[in-house]
Amino acid sequence: MTKSVITEAIEKALAEGRPARIPFLTAGFPNRTDFFSQLVSLDDNGADIIEIGLPFSDPVADGPVVAKASMDAVEDGVNLEWLLDGLGRLSLKAPLVLMSYANPLLQHAFARTDPAADLRTKMFSALKMTGSRLKEAGLAGAIIPDAPLEESSPFHEGLAAASLDYIPLVGPNTSLERMRKYSPLAGGYVYVVSVLGATGVRDDIPTEVVQTLQRAREAFSLPLALGFGLKDPSQLAGFPVQPDAVIFGSALLKHILSGEEAGTFLKRWQA
Repeated sequence: MTKSVITEAIEKALAEGRPARIPFLTAGFPNRTDFFSQLVSLDDNGADIIEIGLPFSDPVADGPVVAKASMDAVEDGVNLEWLLDGLGRLSLKAPLVLMSYANPLLQHAFARTDPAADLRTKMFSALKMTGSRLKEAGLAGAIIPDAPLEESSPFHEGLAAASLDYIPLVGPNTSLERMRKYSPLAGGYVYVVSVLGATGVRDDIPTEVVQTLQRAREAFSLPLALGFGLKDPSQLAGFPVQPDAVIFGSALLKHILSGEEAGTFLKRWQA
């Protein structure tokens, strides 16, 4: 079985003695004109993988910074086709991961299916077409934060049909037993949520994250990427279990809003 390019990117970073750097950027942020240049800046300055958030009008898992970026982008007309068209014109080194709520993917999928088909048939076939469209645009995987395990089959199958990784989220309230149920579906890496609640910068990462990482190490053979609240390496100092990759979103968006290039944010994470 061919190893995921996402997993390979993390393993390459680990071989260099550091966690992989995974910045998160909302599609259309800070505006439609500058988004792609910020994406290129991340790619040119050491991003190992880049997560792109698809804007949605009800971003329930996002804190105020990411939620505002998402709402602004929705109002500016940013949608999945706009993003995929733009990505198709780029050539980036870092593998790309789409983070999208379920609703926009289903809307995109259902718009391209036979309206006479029954709902189950329509959902599975539609999401396979959407998976193919993501692949064509250069994406390597996807995260769907509001699709629980019991409702994940259409998304997983749609991505798998296009050889895209389905990246699960686990958190402090995810038991070892439930993590093991996610394991056969997972690809690329496992997104480990540091705290319960929405995204956003935090001064401290709770030590309970160590137990979450330990459970995930036991349940998955994939690399573990830690997200929610990260801004600099000092937050993880002294943790007996370290993640294989670090994800940062809100802190990066704030950095860009201050007038800085996205890529310069990565300097604080360079070994």
